[in-house]
Order: sequence, then structure tokens, then C-alpha cells
Amino acid sequence: MAVAALMALAVAAFFVMDLDRHLTLGALKASLEALRREVAAHPVAAASAFFGLYVTATGLGVPGAVVLTLAAGALFGFWRGLVLVSFASTIGATISCLAARYVLRDWVQARFGARLGHVNEGMEREGALYLFTMRMIPALPFFVINLVMGLTPMPARTFAWVSQLGMLPATAVFVLAGTSLGRVESPADVLSPGLLAALVFMGLLPLAARRLVVWLRHRRNR
Repeated sequence: MAVAALMALAVAAFFVMDLDRHLTLGALKASLEALRREVAAHPVAAASAFFGLYVTATGLGVPGAVVLTLAAGALFGFWRGLVLVSFASTIGATISCLAARYVLRDWVQARFGARLGHVNEGMEREGALYLFTMRMIPALPFFVINLVMGLTPMPARTFAWVSQLGMLPATAVFVLAGTSLGRVESPADVLSPGLLAALVFMGLLPLAARRLVVWLRHRRNR
């Protein structure tokens, strides 16, 4: 209960102190040059601070992950930004998953119990591929997936590596967009309908391939 109370207090403090105003695209653009000077002057400290901020934001489920991902590209370049975000988002997601499993289980069950049945069915049919597919579709809420998966029997290690792999394409798209931040006015400028459809297709492809293999085996054994 103490851990749950601390998490709730941290989220409440985030909004009470109006910190969410700093995690907007406008705020990022306004302070971009100053932030770049700090990164240039203290590259290791800046990367460490950014990593910690990203883990905290995604672990607590506060808004701003998209802006932080764009910031990674703008401040650290594509490759360093991609590495930072990929590992930070995976750690944050795993923290959320474990919190749902061991600390917030009753609350998550009450809040998202209706979705849990579908998730369990998908996990029984497809296993880790089901999580991979959800991660490849950016339209599905990142934090909700973390919480719901915490109530499944999937091992935390499996959750972590499948999540990291599944989130990588969308992460790369947003980090790359961040390297040209001046042309981005909203997240919608990054995820065009065509790109979103391509990411969905990429996510469903392994699932379709697995079902095709099962169908072919079934036909062969008839």
C-alpha cells in the first residue's frame, strides 16, 4: 500500500505543480536551443537526466512520452536518441507492468477488467506474438497495455524484450521526426494515415504468418 500511495502522490504532484506544461511540443520548441547548449556542455549528465525523466514519465503513465521521444531526436540525434528512448521506454513499461502485478492489481482489475478477458484469450492463442502486435500499433494506449499485461502470467523478462522489439519501429519514426523538429507541429504530423497503416500491417504480419503455418499444418494432418 505504501508503494501505491507514493505512486499516486507522485502523479498528483506532477499535475498540481503544473509540470505537464513543460512536456508539450510548444514548450520543447521554445527551450530547444537552451537545451541543446546544455547537452553540448554536459553530454553524459544530460543523457542520464533525460533517461531518468523518460523512465519516470512512462513508469508513472503521465503524459508527455511523445514529446520526450521527439526531444530525444532533437537533442541527441537519431542513433543516440533511439537507444535512449528504446531502453528508457522498455524500463518504464516494465515498471508499470510490475506495479500492476504486485501493487495496483485490484485497481487495475476494477478499471480494466473488461479488457482483460480479451487479452487473456489472445495470449492463450498467440502467446508473446499477441503483445508484439499490440506494441506495433501506436493507436493502442501505451500505459493501458502495460497495466493489463501485468495481470497476465507473462514473465517480466518476456514482456520487456517483446515490448522493446515491438515499440522499436514507432520509436524510430518519432525520434527521426525529432531530428527535424521545426517541421513538426503536432504528433499527427508524424503519424500520417499511411504510416499508421504500415505500422499496423507490420504488427499483424507475424500474427498472420503464425496462423497460416497452423492452418497448413492442420491441412497436412487431415
